[in-house]
Amino acid sequence: MASIAHASAFAAHPEPAELADRLLAVRRLTPSLCAPLAVEDMVIQSMPDVSPPKWHLAHTSWFFETFLLAPNLPAYRPFHPRFGYLFNSYYNQVGPFHARARRGLLARPTTDEVLAYRAHVDRHLTALLDTLDPAGWARLAPLLELGLNHEQQHQELLLMDVKHNFHANPLRPAYREDLLQIAAEDAAGAVNFLSCDGGMVEVGHDGPGFAFDNETPRHRVFLQPYRLADRMVTCGEYLDFVTAGGYQTPELWLSDGWATVQARGWTAPLYWEQGEDGWQVFTLGGLSALDPATPVSHLSFYEADAYARFAGRRLPTEFEWEAAARTIAAPAGGNFLDQDRLEPRPAAARAGFKQMFGDVWEWTASAYLPYPRYRPAAGAVGEYNGKFMSGQMVLRGGCCLTPADHLRATYRNFFPPDARWACAGLRLADDL
Repeated sequence: MASIAHASAFAAHPEPAELADRLLAVRRLTPSLCAPLAVEDMVIQSMPDVSPPKWHLAHTSWFFETFLLAPNLPAYRPFHPRFGYLFNSYYNQVGPFHARARRGLLARPTTDEVLAYRAHVDRHLTALLDTLDPAGWARLAPLLELGLNHEQQHQELLLMDVKHNFHANPLRPAYREDLLQIAAEDAAGAVNFLSCDGGMVEVGHDGPGFAFDNETPRHRVFLQPYRLADRMVTCGEYLDFVTAGGYQTPELWLSDGWATVQARGWTAPLYWEQGEDGWQVFTLGGLSALDPATPVSHLSFYEADAYARFAGRRLPTEFEWEAAARTIAAPAGGNFLDQDRLEPRPAAARAGFKQMFGDVWEWTASAYLPYPRYRPAAGAVGEYNGKFMSGQMVLRGGCCLTPADHLRATYRNFFPPDARWACAGLRLADDL
């Protein structure tokens, strides 16, 4: 989430007690994800796109303090007068902020001070919720839902960032040693391409429930008949691309992609390592032998596009993906953060589309652009999403680090085309 999407069409909200319970549960989960980390791990920033775990803990509290507590809780005082500068991400209308690439230099405040900041914000959030009458709930429910969905995005980002931080260490430490004990239950099986009729379809969010503003307005698009793979591309299939010289074959790559491969010396996906005993993959459980049935992940858009060309196929558009995703059950049953696996798993041996939700984010062929009649939200929260609609590509479906109740068929994630630290792979498409 190279960024976090934002604001929404709020047609209906949970009951106050349900929303309050969910909010506090999300708040408790974020520090629990840091429990396996040592205090030395909390400040590491391996590259500018990554944020230290301590910064994620603080920024998600800053969001509630800035947009909910300060404007709505009488006599509220910020926990620290300078935290607004340190933990604002990119809201120019809120004020100046510490440079993103320098977040890893913030040895102070300490992790204990950041946890005290979170406790302070949580106490005052509870106090605010206790004061709300029905009219107050109706007014603040959109921001409360936005805040908890924002924090869920940071839970996923925190784990992706920890993985990149640990990979930068030559010791290749594990975030959690027990993850290596989770064995794969399934083999991927042969890929099948399922026919989709196309025609005029409606895409985008409409109706009750939360959605970010970049999922709206709902509108119609025309799709030519197409075919979509029933599962994700696997590590074994991508290894064929690597061993066939895919990274040395310029005609497979977009011009910018080939220039990036040459400039950065890419020869395999991020986290793949070739040793004496064959290929290994760095995971949140440490180094593990490459499982050929597992979905390939940590690819850039450029790599996904090049592999699709190597396979004689193409990437689906985001609307082709959404139209297909609407034909299956909602995200239940996928491999999400809730399953505590924290790595992709092979596709199940069953008919129909598999892995549409969870496992790895799916690159699409669609540039991240506004929908027709889109307007960003008013005020500072409107900076959150619309201003990133340039130079990025859309991903769909979520991954093994995404909370299960955070996703829906209309959800649009987005990253720059060269991003590789995100848990992203691909599903092939073709014309019918």
